[in-house]
Order: sequence, then C-alpha cells, then structure tokens
Amino acid sequence: MAPEPFGPARTGSQVSTALGEEPWPESVGDSAMHGLAGEIVRAIDPHTEADPVALLSQLLVGFGNVVGRGPHFMVEADRHSTNLYLALVGETSKGRKGTSLGHVKRLVAPVDPAWAHSRVSSGLSSGEGIVWNVRDASESAAPAADRSGRRNGANSAPDPGVADKRLLVVESELASTLKIMSRAGNTLSPTLRQAWDSGELRTLSKNSPAIATDAHISLIGHVTRDELRRELTQTELGNGFANRFLWVCVRRSKSLPEGGRISEVDLAPLVRSLREATDFARGVGLLERDDGARAYWAEVYEHLSESRPGLLGSVTSRAEAQVMRLACIYALLDRSSRINRIHLEAALAFWTYCEASCRHIFGSGLGNKLADIVLRYLRAENGGTTRTNIGALFSRHANRGELDHALDLLARNGLATCHAETTRGRPAERWFACGGVDHAR
Repeated sequence: MAPEPFGPARTGSQVSTALGEEPWPESVGDSAMHGLAGEIVRAIDPHTEADPVALLSQLLVGFGNVVGRGPHFMVEADRHSTNLYLALVGETSKGRKGTSLGHVKRLVAPVDPAWAHSRVSSGLSSGEGIVWNVRDASESAAPAADRSGRRNGANSAPDPGVADKRLLVVESELASTLKIMSRAGNTLSPTLRQAWDSGELRTLSKNSPAIATDAHISLIGHVTRDELRRELTQTELGNGFANRFLWVCVRRSKSLPEGGRISEVDLAPLVRSLREATDFARGVGLLERDDGARAYWAEVYEHLSESRPGLLGSVTSRAEAQVMRLACIYALLDRSSRINRIHLEAALAFWTYCEASCRHIFGSGLGNKLADIVLRYLRAENGGTTRTNIGALFSRHANRGELDHALDLLARNGLATCHAETTRGRPAERWFACGGVDHAR
C-alpha cells in the first residue's frame, strides 16, 4: 500500500501540460516522517511557509553530520557513513529554501554549539579548500596566510591540522559552485566524490599539500531547476557526481502573511531528544539490519538496483547506498543500533520522493534528442505509428542512420517495440510505446 502523503496535497500530476514535462512529485509519504524527524517537522510546519520535505531533508543531513563518522554500515568491503549530499531545487525565493534551513539550524545548533560555530561553512571553490578544512596535523611548516586568508607559500609554524573532521558545507547558490567545477583543472568534483565515498582525502598542490583522514563531509545546496539544467554538465551527470546527491523538489507550502508563531512553540523537548539521539549515535559503530529489515530489503533490492535509462538512470544509480544511509540516520534518531523494517520504510519513502524529484528536474528521457522526441510522439499515438511517419517528424534534419540509432535505443531500453505490418507492398514497421516507459518510474 502506498504511504499517505504528508502536508498539502500536490497537484503536479494535473499540471504537467508541456510535451515531455514530468509532473511535480507527489507529497512525501508519511512513512518518511517517522520518529523524531517527523515530530520536529510537525512542530515547525504550521509556523513556516517552507516545504515540509525541505525541513525534513536538511534535518537528516544536519544530524547525519553532527554525529560524526563513527556510525556506519558495511556493503561488502565498502563503508557507508551518515554523510549525505542534498540539493534543494525550487524557485529562487518562493521555494523558501533558506527559511527551512534556518529552522533546522535553530534546532541542531544547541545540540553541539561548537559544531554549529566552526564546522558549518560555505564558499566551495576548490578541492584543495575542502581538504584544508579537514586536514591532518603535519610536522612540516604550514603556508602562512595573509589578511585575506590566502596562503602565500611562506613558511610559518608546523601545522596542527584540524581536530574536528566534521564539515557541513552549505551553498545557497549551488549554481555558482557548479560553474566553478566546470573550469579546466578545478579539483572540486573529484574531491567531493571522494569525500562522499570515504574520509581519506589528499591534495598534491605544490605550495600546500595536505592529507585528511576520517573526514566526515556533508553538503546542502540550494538551486533553481533552470540554473541546474544550465550549469550541471554532461560530464558531472555521467561521472558519478550527480548520483551522490539527494535531489529534492521544494516549494512554498502555504501563505503566512504574519509569519507564523514559531516563537510560541516549546522546542526544548525536541532539542533535548535530538541531543539524546546524538549522544547515543556517537557511541555506535557498525549498524546492521535486523531479521525483519533483512527480509524487507530482499523484497525491494531488485527494484532499487535495476538499471534505468537516460539521465534519470545517471542521477539515481546509487539508490541502494542512498537508502541505506538514510535508514541508518532514521535508526540513530530512534536511538537504535539495529536498522528495523520501519527505518527502511522511512528511507524508501524519502527516496521515492527524491526519485520523483529527479524525474521532474531531469526528465525521464534517454538523453538522446531524437530518441526522446520519438518517445514523446509514440506516447501520444495510442495506436502506434509507422516508421515513415516517424521519419517525417524530422524532415531532412535527421538521416536514416541517426533515426535507426534512436529507435534501437528505445527498443533496447524497453521503451518502444516494433511490429511488422502487412501492406500491399513491402511490410511496414509500426512502432508503439510500451510498458518499459514505467520502469523509470
């Protein structure tokens, strides 16, 4: 049974009018509002215009960072910690992305004031900058810095490094970061990919080489869909950068001319519960699924791990790892060192919303312009259409080889099928959109 939606009903399925436009995702399921995270969102929601899923997602990321690198889950030889990368995608001001982050900071900051003061940062510009903020101590002299903070290469004292390896990077203008990444020689993308995978980072720059071990780096970015489509390159879509993110569509949930009455809400019990969950999590090492969760994982694993075509497949191909990281966080919020079925259900409900967000942001096409146009055309033709009619779509702007490749791509991905049709002359090809269109949904 599908989970009931939390918050105001979405109407995305009714407003997708543009050809090929995927609808706004339906509301995140109530299962995602499990436990303490749900309590916090429900307490804040009546008093803010922020999207409930924006509150939820940033709370999960913040908590996952503040607990540190100790809690983890093993997938064969790969260690997965609770650091997440999140991108909130919505209109510049109407999405209330910054508003939602402010509410989360208000709750998480009292749990660990030192973390809130010195381990939450912004201004991503290079991989070297990331490593420098979580670097190990070094006996060699550290480069001296001028008043602007730039290191000029002059020797000063031995470098004490950074003792606290947690770092939550908040980029309110993620599009600017993406633009920086596209510059030749910039090391930001590979460093962020490595930081998501493990806590072992290094730079090899001549003036300021640095090594970081046991780094615990999380990221929250805010961006509009138009900016994202413009700045996220095909390279980053294909090299594993994009699929390390949880992409979440957000928009204003309600109109509050007076701004709500959050000051009247007693948040102290929630802060206390969050602190207790944090203290518990810091004493946890390896998390494992219990028998119920193990059985449920076996049910859903095949769907999570199946290959999806096109851009959607590129940005959702780490579904299994993302779900398990989320499940670990839900378990820790419950002060449990065992992942139960309910934690997996919560994680899957959240991931389902992320997947629907990806369809809206990136579309469910194949990334091949001709194939995507043909697929939209076939979907509109319930009775199918002939190869001749498909060719007429492009007039003389596509040659036979290009069209053959597009149709073959659709067929190989289970999105279209061809049947021979008897005519007075040579048999004709009639093409149909088929059930494969749903395998990306």
